Amino acid sequence: MKTTNQIYGKNIKRIVFDYLLIVLGAFILAAGFVLFINPYKIVPGGVYGIGIVTHHLFPAIGVGAVGLILNIPLTLLGMKVLGPKFGFKTVLGMVLTSFFMDGLTHYIGEADPLGLQNDLLLSSIFGGIIIGFGLGLIFKAKATSGGSDIIAMIGNKYTKISVGQFLVIVDSVIVLLGLIVFKDWKIPLYSWIVIFITGKVIDITLDGINYERALIIVSDKHDEIKDRILNSINRGGTYLSGEGMYSGEQKRIIFTVISRRELSTLEAMISQIDPDAFLTIMDTHEILGKGFKSLQEKND
Repeated sequence: MKTTNQIYGKNIKRIVFDYLLIVLGAFILAAGFVLFINPYKIVPGGVYGIGIVTHHLFPAIGVGAVGLILNIPLTLLGMKVLGPKFGFKTVLGMVLTSFFMDGLTHYIGEADPLGLQNDLLLSSIFGGIIIGFGLGLIFKAKATSGGSDIIAMIGNKYTKISVGQFLVIVDSVIVLLGLIVFKDWKIPLYSWIVIFITGKVIDITLDGINYERALIIVSDKHDEIKDRILNSINRGGTYLSGEGMYSGEQKRIIFTVISRRELSTLEAMISQIDPDAFLTIMDTHEILGKGFKSLQEKND
């Protein structure tokens, strides 16, 4: 049983780790914008997308400064409408991102820092990867990126549109704003590439690259298949009760989770035991429990 001091020490470590993630995530996020997005007038939605447009119209105003100016009232509005969900961590993340963004811009400059002016697709891809990784680290610390996220949450509260759908709508409007201001039809295309890649990298950063597959196996020779799963692959599983829709016969259905590496081995085994077996193979978002990452490990 853990003592009070152990629990307190663990909580302190978690708090310190969270704030380190926010600082690192904010720096990486800012670097992604400064190196790959801002110099090429790509507008990937959000308050910093508006900042890029504003900075183009009024060069004296930094992209980070615009983001911070917009984030402050949005955060206050979010706290009023949605409750105190946006604590000090979120405020810190927003302030640091704006500070790092304008600081790096001042130090590095804006005139094509990586020589990608003629390869905006490469800039969009790497920009999306780096921005997604930075945001993922911030989200890991239980903070949010603010901006259009808050607008989407408020919109979801008063409409039937989901947060994800509302976020796409808000970011798309900002992308189209970039089209109107910069008058270049390629900008929305590159911007949507950044938005798509950013979302995927955020998911990978939060959950990792998942190599597990979930299987549902329907076979009259379920005992032999069970034996192979338990003894040859050294995995567990669960029996589910079912009934054939056409025959009305009672069925014992195996549900198991294995790694991608083990999948082909198990498929070959099942093919030898029962070539007529029915398999459903599913990609998994996340597996928590015995034999995989525990729920406690995920939340520590």
